[in-house]
Amino acid sequence: MEEQKDRRWIVLVVFALIAAGVIAAVLISNGGGDSDDETSAATGTSAGGCETVEAPKPKTVSFKAPEQVLEQGEEATAVVKTNCGTFEIELDTGRAPKTANSFAFLAEEGFYDDLIFHRVVPGFVIQGGDPEGTGLGGPGYSVDEKPPPNLSYTKGVVAMAKSSADPPGRSGSQFYVVTGADAGLPPEYALVGKVTEGFDAVARIEKLGDAEEKPKQTVVIEEMTIEQG
Repeated sequence: MEEQKDRRWIVLVVFALIAAGVIAAVLISNGGGDSDDETSAATGTSAGGCETVEAPKPKTVSFKAPEQVLEQGEEATAVVKTNCGTFEIELDTGRAPKTANSFAFLAEEGFYDDLIFHRVVPGFVIQGGDPEGTGLGGPGYSVDEKPPPNLSYTKGVVAMAKSSADPPGRSGSQFYVVTGADAGLPPEYALVGKVTEGFDAVARIEKLGDAEEKPKQTVVIEEMTIEQG
């Protein structure tokens, strides 16, 4: 009888060890119960789908004036590659030839590469293009071109930022993409164009905004190129 009891205990211990092994294997295959944020951090990607990158150093760049790279009415698209994805801006060279040309000139010079989106306001805009990363920098020159009087800053519209002291239509290098249905702004901000592809990348950037109008993690323009025709 004692020998039979000993055998039963041995069998129970063996089964317990097997069960523990199965449970451990399941936990390992599921990431050990880690949260999405922890798992994403291990792969270098945030829960919002943006790659984790280091903030670039501020740039010191100064141009006297933009060169002529686009003609009025010419078809051109700015392809904006960020760590949150890529989106495309159809430049409005018809209604805003001077602004679109300046934007394309800076892109072709590599000015926008490695600049951040320093301002992110959910339901309103995402803003970048400042070489200093503070909201105060520019390319060293300004362009004056009043926007169309009937312009509405609706979702996807891309326009140039300016200070309240600047006259309507003045721009440097800072631009913004409208993310809300209608930003409700007066027609005082120079028109660039409109996002026609990849708005999901814009939405990922928008989701990073906080109460201080800054992104919760670094958002970088890795490269901006211009496609003509």
